[in-house]
Amino acid sequence: MPSSPAAPQVTARRRAACLAELAHGTERFLAPRRAQCPWCGSPRLRTRFRVPDLLQGRPGTFGVDVCRDCAHVFQNPRLTPAGLAFHFGDPQPRTGDPRASRRRMRATARAMLAYGEPEGWLDVGTGDADFPEAARAFFPYTAFDGLDPTPRVLRARAADRLEEAWVARLTTPGITDGLRARYDVVSLLHQLDRTPDPRADLRAALSLVRPGGHLLIELPDPTSTFATILGRWWPAHTQPRHLHLIPPANLRAELESQGCAIVRTDRLHTPHDLTVATTLALTHVLPPQDAPWRPIPPSEFQQALRAALGYATAPLTAAAAATDHALAPLLRRTGFANTYRMIARKIRPTP
Repeated sequence: MPSSPAAPQVTARRRAACLAELAHGTERFLAPRRAQCPWCGSPRLRTRFRVPDLLQGRPGTFGVDVCRDCAHVFQNPRLTPAGLAFHFGDPQPRTGDPRASRRRMRATARAMLAYGEPEGWLDVGTGDADFPEAARAFFPYTAFDGLDPTPRVLRARAADRLEEAWVARLTTPGITDGLRARYDVVSLLHQLDRTPDPRADLRAALSLVRPGGHLLIELPDPTSTFATILGRWWPAHTQPRHLHLIPPANLRAELESQGCAIVRTDRLHTPHDLTVATTLALTHVLPPQDAPWRPIPPSEFQQALRAALGYATAPLTAAAAATDHALAPLLRRTGFANTYRMIARKIRPTP
């Protein structure tokens, strides 16, 4: 869902810093275009669409390609380290129904009950540790640790939501050295679609799992019928934050090649496709909201017009949300399901 500024006007200081960054040009935010699939190496690529940042209106246009051989969907050209820093630098504000989010996290944790009480569990990309907090209801004796690239993870530890916390990514040099084969469970919930190299993250995550332990993964499903119907307006297609969308068959094959056995795969459905698509489309045509990357703040008239039009179109978003929730029970086990969960048991040690 599109974010809203925390105050009517962002600070001049933040705007000046952002505009100074943009003054160096946006070309450096994108690498050269790939001629081959980053997953299977095939040159048979097809561009699905080119799209601006529909979520926050940051500058730039982004391409999304699909491999004709393995169906891997990816951003092409991809963000450079400078582009990742610019577009991922600010944490996303919380959106959606927090109660629904808690229910989804509890359902994810419940799926692990069949495999016993883990001694240690690392949640990757944990943020404020909402998932460990939800999982603790089912695993009260498990020590939950967290890894996240933002300082939020340290605040979560200070709030006793985590035993240990690291401000890092899985591929940060040296971060996994002292954690090798330490955990019974490592969870990657909606993380591999936002990393520049999902294979590298998978290898790093598996190195932290003990033989016999489990890797818990949830991802958007690019084979969902909603992905085809909604195209650029599908939530998991939003750019530039979704870098890779991995079909379930590709992830299964990769995990098996890394010495894992797939013990469970579930099709899931979060009822938000029509709601987010409607909101993105409406936001795209409304007067822009203020943001630090806009050189000139919107006038009072533009702000008032945006508010009035937003109020007038609210019934459309409400109708889309009602349709999403009404259809959800019917779509969960069909080709419209938008998410999948995979649980893999590590059979042999990571090289």
